[in-house]
Formats: sequence, C-alpha cells, structure tokens
Amino acid sequence: MARKKISIIGAGNVGATCAHWLAGKELGDIVMLDIVEGLAAGKGLDLYEAAPVGKFDVHLTGTCDYKDTQDSEVVIITSGLARKPGMSRDDLLKANTQIIAEVTGKVMAHSSNPYLIVVSNPLDAMTYAAGKVSGLAKNMVMGMAGILDTARYRAFLAEALNVSVTDIAAVLLGGHGDDMVPLPRYTSVGGVPVTELLDKETIEAIVERTRKGGIEIVNLLKTGSAYYAPAAAAAEMTEAILKDKKRLLPCCAWCDKEYGVNGGFVGVPVILGSGGVEKVIELKLSEQEKNLLDASVLHVKELTKQVDAIL
Repeated sequence: MARKKISIIGAGNVGATCAHWLAGKELGDIVMLDIVEGLAAGKGLDLYEAAPVGKFDVHLTGTCDYKDTQDSEVVIITSGLARKPGMSRDDLLKANTQIIAEVTGKVMAHSSNPYLIVVSNPLDAMTYAAGKVSGLAKNMVMGMAGILDTARYRAFLAEALNVSVTDIAAVLLGGHGDDMVPLPRYTSVGGVPVTELLDKETIEAIVERTRKGGIEIVNLLKTGSAYYAPAAAAAEMTEAILKDKKRLLPCCAWCDKEYGVNGGFVGVPVILGSGGVEKVIELKLSEQEKNLLDASVLHVKELTKQVDAIL
C-alpha cells in the first residue's frame, strides 16, 4: 500500500523540524517546499540520509515546485514573515495574509481535498485566510496553537511541581497570544486538580508566563523564534488525523454556535481524527472565563475583518 503524503510549505526552522518529527513517527512520505532555491532540497536530502540511523522508512524530498505536492493528504503551512524592527502588527498581518493566500491557492491547485494545518502567525487570522481561499469544508482547516500553548503551560507546571510532564493534562481557549485563556479548573496532575497542588499566585504566574511563552524565546534567541515545540505540535495534529486517533486536543478550529462565536476560527478543544476536526468540545465556563474568552474572540474577529479587506 502506498504511503500517505504530507507536504510542508516552508522549509525554515519550523518546517524542517516538523519534517524531522514526522519522519520519526513514520506517518508518510514528506515533501518540503520553499521558494528559496535549494533550501528544501538540501534539508530534505540531509534528513533522508539520516533515515538509516534514525531507522525510519519514509522518503523525504525538497522542492520549489508545487507540482511535487500533488495529492497530499495533509499540508502543513509554515510560510510567512517574522515581525521585524519597525514593522507594525498591521504590516505583518497584511504581508502574511498575502503570503498565505498565495500559498493556499497553489496548494489547492494540486491537491483536491487536503487537510490544512496552519502554523503561520498571526495564527487565528492566517487560519481564517487559508480557510477562505481554499474553499475547503471547515473541518478540513485548522490552526496549530492550542497544543503549543498547553505544552508550554504543562512544562512550566511540571517544573514547578517537580513531576513528569506526562502526568499533566490541560486545556486552554481563545486566540494564540496574550489573550489566550488557560483554564486552571480543567488542569490536573495525574487526575488531581492543579488547584489542590499549587496556590493561586503560583498558578497565575505560570499562566502569565504561558501567555508570554513565545516572546520569552524570541528575547533569548534574539535572531529567531520558537520552532521545536511548534513543529512537534503540528506533527501531533498530523498523527491524530492520519492515524484516526480521535485525540481531544486544543486547536484553532471553526466555531459556529459553540461558545457563542457565531462563525470564526478560534482556539477550542476538539476531537481530531480522520475526519479532521470531528467535534468541538464545549466546556462549561465561569463568568470570568467566559468574559476572557469573549474578549479574545473579539480580538480575533477584528483581525479577520482586516484579512477580509486584504483578500
């Protein structure tokens, strides 16, 4: 039986690292694409030459030609600009909307019904742009953010508690960024509510560090942004789809009546399987949690209005 095909658009740090995670999971043959001549081809060849050592039986290629992505089962979009000194958020939104629109159009010209996983920022708005341009059913388009944010949250909690990261389960809602909504009430350690193990002030400090998790890494690196954890999160979503694992994961997904969003892509817990986003899980929220989520959704909708104006 032929292996499934996964295409990664953008062979920078996130794209190449995502290919590495995916190859290790042996989820399918991988095509990396980048507009920089030789970049994807060189990284693809290097990673394929690691296969005998890593013991993964998948084929990896790199290309500049979208024809090589033909009939992809999953397409992971990492393309886009990073914010540069002097660049406003509006400038970044405009530039990346144009990039995502172009990339999505070229992807769809060669794959009729792929699952799209968007990693580019601003995440929620770029997922909306990909969904609009692709014309795909809403369950086929999703953004990677919640898994990354909860991974940071779980890592910080494990560090504070001196426990295994695997014992911590957590969920969060809302947009990717400063207005995300972590939910300590739905966070547990080996089944024990985290509120029984840490005081309110410590939890709040960890929540705030989670919100600033991306910029903390940017400030440390000085010349780049996070890529190991974002790439791992995109690979986890791909695995859930291709293996029909029915994982309950936080993703940027289309919400209609859920959480009162009334149409929009926003971070929520979903069931992710062979049908893509198979179900949005609607949690009961306190008044404070609902207010925070409403504020986050409002900000996301402001961004998507700008995307509509650009497209």
